[in-house]
Amino acid sequence: MKVLCVGGGPATLYLAILLKLRDRGHDISVYEKNSAGSTYGWGVTYWPDMLDTLMAHDETSARSIKDHSVRWSDGVAHVRDRVTVHHGDEGFAIGRHRLLNILSERAESLGVRTHFGHPVSARDPVPDADLIVAGDGARSVLRDQHAEHFGTRVTAGHNRFVWLGTTKVFRSFTFAFVETDHGWLWCYAYGFDGEHSTCIVECSPDTWAGLGLDTMERSAALRLLEGLLAGPLEGHPLIGRTDVPGPAQWQTFPTVTNRVWSHGNLVLLGDAAHTTHYSIGAGTTLAMQDAIALATSLQGPATLRTALGEYERVRKRALLPLQSAARHSAGWYENLPRYVGLEPHQMFALLGQRHSPLLPYVPPQLYYRVDRAIDRTQSLRALKRWLGHRIARVLQSN
Repeated sequence: MKVLCVGGGPATLYLAILLKLRDRGHDISVYEKNSAGSTYGWGVTYWPDMLDTLMAHDETSARSIKDHSVRWSDGVAHVRDRVTVHHGDEGFAIGRHRLLNILSERAESLGVRTHFGHPVSARDPVPDADLIVAGDGARSVLRDQHAEHFGTRVTAGHNRFVWLGTTKVFRSFTFAFVETDHGWLWCYAYGFDGEHSTCIVECSPDTWAGLGLDTMERSAALRLLEGLLAGPLEGHPLIGRTDVPGPAQWQTFPTVTNRVWSHGNLVLLGDAAHTTHYSIGAGTTLAMQDAIALATSLQGPATLRTALGEYERVRKRALLPLQSAARHSAGWYENLPRYVGLEPHQMFALLGQRHSPLLPYVPPQLYYRVDRAIDRTQSLRALKRWLGHRIARVLQSN
């Protein structure tokens, strides 16, 4: 089979690896618009169960990913000048640049042809192939050429955020909430290579405009944010992207959904097919799980149409609870003033419960007290999960 992958992210590279491992006779090419070694995003997170999944599908790349990852434990929240810790949370992080290098080198070692600095635009004729994979991100060019067929819907989030790096190495997944004269601003931070951390800064549109971040030049914005986050940063600088000129790259998060994921021999993968809010830390994992599901569906004797249909069904079913969790997580931050007046340990507990569909409808203090009581009994925990979705659906319909 001749396969053309557009976009050189983790999903397309991992798909190319898996297809080659299943059949070395596949002719696979990956086209990436950026030059080799050029990327953004600082670090990405994943969880222990994902590492087990990678080990089961390609032990060689999985071991390299593990060897170049850092492991963090516990969660830490700075709320004003107070700090609270939640023990037991564990996860991994790896630099996006390192991850892409590992996957591209592994793919090339198996005979995959990678073409960097080779954008595919709407005007370019796509080379003939048995299968064309659109893995070119949330703003996919190939998908948008057939947006009506795919039923593409892109919904912009409410808050503004910017993806930054820092030389402060956070050993735990760290949150910091700072009150300014124009409202609250917060960050999510985690180390990823022993020398740097990712630091995502977020705030409401009113805070963003009130602080002047909507017009401020990049260097001034970084200095302002360094001052606001001086406590958790401990004097370390924030680092912005250097590949894009102009002001700091503030964005709203695009939630992408598609009614169908394939059109003839064209199939969507990763962010081109779906996005989930970064606050649940699952974007890269879900994209690579797409690759696993697609490679598995293509393995059997079924026709291409049947295989692509099976891939879509499997992944849509798996994504449903995560997409729900992501919506509620984003909503928690969009309604931060509702929770920020609690004691820091109570606020952090509800931060951990932000995926709950019931939380927005129950007074936070009451939810916290009931949740603490329920968590002491295993049977009541199961009942809470069962009732939460049903009660939330009733409340949402009224």
